[in-house]
Amino acid sequence: MNLDYTPADDAFRADVRAWLEANLPHELRDKVHHHKRLNREDFASWHRLLGTRGWSAPAWPREYGGPGWDATQRHIWDEECARIGAPGVLPFGVSMVAPVLMKYGSEAQKRHYLPRILDGTDWWCQGYSEPGSGSDLASLRTKAERVGDHYVVNGQKTWTTLGQYADMMFCLVRTDSGAKKQEGISFLLIDMKTPGVTVRPIIMLDEEHEVNEVFLEDVKVPVENLVGEENRGWTYAKYLLGHERTGIARVGQSKRELEFLKKLALNQRKNGKPLLHDPVFGAKVANLEIELMALEVTVLRVVSSEAGGRGPGPEASMLKIKGTEVQQALTELMVETVGPVAAAFDPAFLTGEREHSIVDDDAAPLAAYYFNYRKTSIYGGSNEIQKNIIAQMILGL
Repeated sequence: MNLDYTPADDAFRADVRAWLEANLPHELRDKVHHHKRLNREDFASWHRLLGTRGWSAPAWPREYGGPGWDATQRHIWDEECARIGAPGVLPFGVSMVAPVLMKYGSEAQKRHYLPRILDGTDWWCQGYSEPGSGSDLASLRTKAERVGDHYVVNGQKTWTTLGQYADMMFCLVRTDSGAKKQEGISFLLIDMKTPGVTVRPIIMLDEEHEVNEVFLEDVKVPVENLVGEENRGWTYAKYLLGHERTGIARVGQSKRELEFLKKLALNQRKNGKPLLHDPVFGAKVANLEIELMALEVTVLRVVSSEAGGRGPGPEASMLKIKGTEVQQALTELMVETVGPVAAAFDPAFLTGEREHSIVDDDAAPLAAYYFNYRKTSIYGGSNEIQKNIIAQMILGL
């Protein structure tokens, strides 16, 4: 199945492409295409720039300040941003907590938080995973006790992406220890500047400070920061994760990375010929490209479904599994392409402290890129858990 683009869709694509070509700063494009690290200001400045065109929240309806694009237009937007090498829109505020607030939040919460997400005033992080409660998220133990007009929160969150920059956290907490584990969870909005919130870095295999531990010790959270109803947080969490998993497929990004892999393999020699022309290696690349094409068709099916008014369902789990498998396979083939040269780890080049690498500029980021992408089959609900969801929700097992 394919998506039939209308003349209006083609005109929309041309408009998006022209604007991106004219407005995406070359230094940001270079960082993305060459797998260098993006800092806080890179994300924030791009968010502000998108805001000048009204595109900082691509999936938002017009009533909340978004462009009001349909599912097809959002797909085209994602494709064009990936093709040119634009930084991704930070998902935690725009794509994760905002849809929850739009659907389940109070009018006061919408009025206060949505404009601050839209203009970049608040940087959000996600307080879901805990030590011992990752894929089995419903076993979380962070506790919130109602005391007057506040909740008092105690517990620990982990793998909190970019929490060192965050102003706010959307957090799952246990408000009823006696209920079934899914039924005693609530969804709180926590100001990261509140006394008792401590953020500690977790340095990853690629030596980057991307994730954190967050400790919550007698943190007072106003009752008005409860989203929806007390003990209904699991419903809101699942709604949020459906949006997250659909976005994890990243077909456009993988298409860009496939082209990078082919270029890399054309520049490497084996028996006097480009590595890409080697039958064994070429077959690996061809098989991966076929997998990516099949994933894209599946994404287009979901896009067509959403265009008909359906939200993300269990199909999001299929996209999450296959999307992350393709992403990881791409990083593996890149490292295989350059061989031992990928082992020369050069953090100064990745952060922009040094203009050129101590080895090859294309090869230098690949070890870090490979290590970082081990996470994709784990976050957003591990792929093993996604297979269980597919078995239950689609196959009826």
